[in-house]
Order: sequence, then C-alpha cells, then structure tokens
Amino acid sequence: MDNNDNKGIRLNKYLSEAGICSRRAADALIEEGKVFVDGKKAEVGTRVFPSSKVVVDGQKVEIKAKKVVLAYNKPVGIECTSDRSNKDNIIDAVGYPERVYTIGRLDKNSCGLILLTNDGDLAYRISKADERHQKEYNVVIDRPIDDAFIKKMEGGVEILGKKTAPARVYPKSDKSFNIVLIQGMNRQIRRMCEECGAKVRHLKRVRIMGLRLGDLEPGKYRVLTDDEVDMLYRQS
Repeated sequence: MDNNDNKGIRLNKYLSEAGICSRRAADALIEEGKVFVDGKKAEVGTRVFPSSKVVVDGQKVEIKAKKVVLAYNKPVGIECTSDRSNKDNIIDAVGYPERVYTIGRLDKNSCGLILLTNDGDLAYRISKADERHQKEYNVVIDRPIDDAFIKKMEGGVEILGKKTAPARVYPKSDKSFNIVLIQGMNRQIRRMCEECGAKVRHLKRVRIMGLRLGDLEPGKYRVLTDDEVDMLYRQS
C-alpha cells in the first residue's frame, strides 16, 4: 500500500494484496464477521490506512513491502536525512513511492552514488562491513597534484585523532584524481586533502563496492537488478 495515500484503500483490495484471498472471497470474510480493523468489526467497503491494524480470524494481516535497492545520483545540496522537515532531505528529493532510507551518507556539498533501500538486512550488512568494502571518488582540488601529495594521501593522514587507512590514488589531470577508500570517516577526503595542503573543489562518489554510478543523471535514481543486489550481498 502506498504510504502517501491519505484516502486509504478498500479492505478487500488490502486483503488481496496481502495474499489472504481474492477480493470476492475477502468480501465474504468481511460479511461473515471474520475481519476487524482497528478493533472494530469491518464492513464491506471499509477503507484501510497505513496506520490501520487489520485482523482476520484472529491473525494480524500486513502487506509486506517488496524489498528494493535504489542507486541515486545525489546532487550537491541534498542532505542524507530522512527528516522531512528539512527541505533538502533526500527522501523527498528521490521521491520513491515506498518508504526507503539511505545506506551510509554523503555530505551535502558532495554528489554522486548513494544507495537507498527498505532491506534492513542488506543495510546492516553493508554498514557492518564499512571498514572493508571499497568506495571510489572523483576529486578536483585547488592546486596541482604532485608525487608528495599522492604519497601522503595513499600512506595515511592524521585526521580526527586517527590515521587513515592506506588508499589508492589515480591522477586524472593536473588537479583531478580518483581515490579508493575502505573507510567512511566524517568528511574524510576533504580533511585528508586539507592536511596535504589542498582544498576540495568538487567531490563525486562514482563506485560503492562493485556498483558503479555509470551514466545515471544527477537527481535520478534506478532500481537495482536482482543480480546487482546479489552482488552487494556477496561483497558485504
């Protein structure tokens, strides 16, 4: 059921979508007095809302949301928060019709790949493995890259009272490079660059584990295929 539907749906449709029976059979159950909604005996035509409690023959009935994982190309300015009172929240920006939440974060001034899901098991596995799986970023800084900069970034930098884990840096131009991390410290790349005498002008995440951003346009999302979800499970 669409949680944004303030009008609810008819009870027989709800029971059908929950896999209890057909709509016609649901009407029969309702007429027989076997269905209760919020503690009251239901009638044919009763409407069900997201907050409603539906009971059939003493058993609670719920529509199980199909598990979904989204890849979203987050634009700069969108915040990775589910707080709908924040006008820049990622949930409204994505606009997916079912409840989803982010796996991990990407700061407001950064853009690129972030995952959203309603699959709590996958979110837990990826978050638990956060210090093991790779994330790749494209970075543009305000000064030319030299060997000393690369060596320091790859070898580890002291930030937030901790030395960062070894990383891999791949220069793309005189001020642009890709970096592969296995950590997710707060504003890690920006802090690392500052410790190396540079400021970040642009930061985009282009890969999480084996999943690449590809040609997904900024502000757009796509639903991952079953094979891609299986890959995330295997790598987390």
